[in-house]
Amino acid sequence: MYFTDRGLEELADRRGEEQVTLAWLADQMQAFVDQHPDFEVPVERLATWLARGGTDDDLDEE
Repeated sequence: MYFTDRGLEELADRRGEEQVTLAWLADQMQAFVDQHPDFEVPVERLATWLARGGTDDDLDEE
């Protein structure tokens, strides 16, 4: 198991029954980056990947 899997499993266990909007998710990701600016690049890459439907098209151009 990768280290990140533990966080994903915790998320699913604690909040897996909830329904959220993408706007809420974007707000939460922005709040995280505001508190942890060192993670701005990976969070932006994840947001772009999600926005593009899970493809890496043009991701390296940014």
